[in-house]
Amino acid sequence: MVDLVGELKSVVGTRYVLTSESATYGYRKGFRFGDGRVEAVVIPGSLVELWRVSKLAVESGRIILMQAANTGLTGGSTPDGNDYDRPIILISTRRLKGIQLLGEGRQVVCLPGADLYELEEKLAPLGREPHSVIGSSCIGASVLGGVSNNSGGALVQRGPAYTEMALYGQVDAEGRLNLVNHLGIRFPDEAVAESVLDALEHGRYSPDDVDWSGTRKAHDDDYVNRIRQVDEASPGRYNADPGRLFEASGNAGKLIVFAVRLDTFPAAKDTAVFYLGTNRTDTLEKVRRHLLTAFEELPVAGEYMHRDAFAIADEYGRDTVALIRFLGTKHLPLMFRLKARVDAFARRFSWVPDGLSDLLMQSGSRFLPSQVPARMRAYHETYDHHLMLRVSGTLARQVRPWLESFFTEGQEVEGAFFECTAQEGTLAFLHRFAAAGAANRYVAVHGRKTGGMMALDVALRRNDWEWQERLPPEVDDQLLLKLYYGHFLCHVMHQDYVVRPGVDPMEVETTMMWPILDKRGARYPAEHNVGHLYHAPQSMAAHYRSLDPCNCLNPGIGRQTKKKNWVAESV
Repeated sequence: MVDLVGELKSVVGTRYVLTSESATYGYRKGFRFGDGRVEAVVIPGSLVELWRVSKLAVESGRIILMQAANTGLTGGSTPDGNDYDRPIILISTRRLKGIQLLGEGRQVVCLPGADLYELEEKLAPLGREPHSVIGSSCIGASVLGGVSNNSGGALVQRGPAYTEMALYGQVDAEGRLNLVNHLGIRFPDEAVAESVLDALEHGRYSPDDVDWSGTRKAHDDDYVNRIRQVDEASPGRYNADPGRLFEASGNAGKLIVFAVRLDTFPAAKDTAVFYLGTNRTDTLEKVRRHLLTAFEELPVAGEYMHRDAFAIADEYGRDTVALIRFLGTKHLPLMFRLKARVDAFARRFSWVPDGLSDLLMQSGSRFLPSQVPARMRAYHETYDHHLMLRVSGTLARQVRPWLESFFTEGQEVEGAFFECTAQEGTLAFLHRFAAAGAANRYVAVHGRKTGGMMALDVALRRNDWEWQERLPPEVDDQLLLKLYYGHFLCHVMHQDYVVRPGVDPMEVETTMMWPILDKRGARYPAEHNVGHLYHAPQSMAAHYRSLDPCNCLNPGIGRQTKKKNWVAESV
């Protein structure tokens, strides 16, 4: 019998093959959802090692589960229970760092372990930015993870992560692993996979080897046009959009992606931040429509937060704001790894409460002052709805007088705005993104006083004036907290719900929340992908089958069958 674990150790070294329950915990346990057994976690240190490990796993009939930063919210890169028909080899790409600049930084090639923070840092001296610079970069998310999951983001001008240029391994219907080069870069010995991968990793190609013909896209260049169409009765972006599923883009772990090629963007200069407050939802909708249709340039970002989300983020996310404020995002990936280790250690002992790391961090945060500036806090006391607008210096000269006129000339609106100082602007956006983990922290701290939580990210119709959710009493009575925040100009909302004790959050979500969203014409998930929580629609399931005909990689994703060769589940 082949000793697969032994062979894997011979490829990457004993240190980088993990098999014990405690050692694998941080990899097989999802950030919010997902857990299950794995035969081994393998952490290759080069693209050639990744190829060899993948080849061994495929040839031995194992399932391959690819994982980048494990920051997803729907369990898409972790096992989903223990009912698989084959053992799982989970491959972590966190050691496979590498970012290569093309065309003086107009484009980049990113290896599997490159994260958004590193990309942002590399491009900053060139006056350029990656697809996403806010939010995801704060939790160490990887570039390839974003592309693989069609992840969204806060930047209005750039749309979901997307490229048609990638280098990837694909397992065919006969169970053979093949290397496909659609990166637009020529390498010597193209017929030899390991030669290509080694040359790419070490940058052994010349500028003349790079194809700039433009036949393949390196970002979603139609997004600006879609988001401006504010009278369309459909969402502007969502994960299952068939127009945004292409090879590595939206592959959800159905390919072994070795590199992607992406456009970069000029950094906005002299940005300004405007903070708006109102108690009327139609006021914000009028602002949204005007900003998207009346100016030649779009805002950089437009982030929404409801009063309740504001309060919870202040109490249960202030340590996150303080950490980023004083240390930057550079150290956050390390902090998340340490957090996972603490939870893995605590899990060994039945008497230790769940979520030990969150309990410890929340205890420490009580000694921190609120990170919310005084003017924002005053708006929290007055207004239900808050909107943060970041615009370029050029657009600010047009938006500033329009906002003054809008809120003072009796246009049947209610509310006010102020222009933030540089520090207020920074803290406003940090506070907004701290909301993303606040509900999870709340549940960890209050334990048995809740029944858990559910997190939805929802793409609303572009013409939807009634964007604020109104739940029927039979649903509302099941909930302790409803937290709303999101990318308002894109009409993408994050909706976190904490349920009452004894209530099953998944039962509420699937039987009550989903029908409500379907009736509203919304699409979900909007940017965190289907993972193991949501049913993949037909077009997305067809994409998965075309990429992985043997169902060897991440089977079960999108509530599809976990069986080899897509054998239908028995009823």
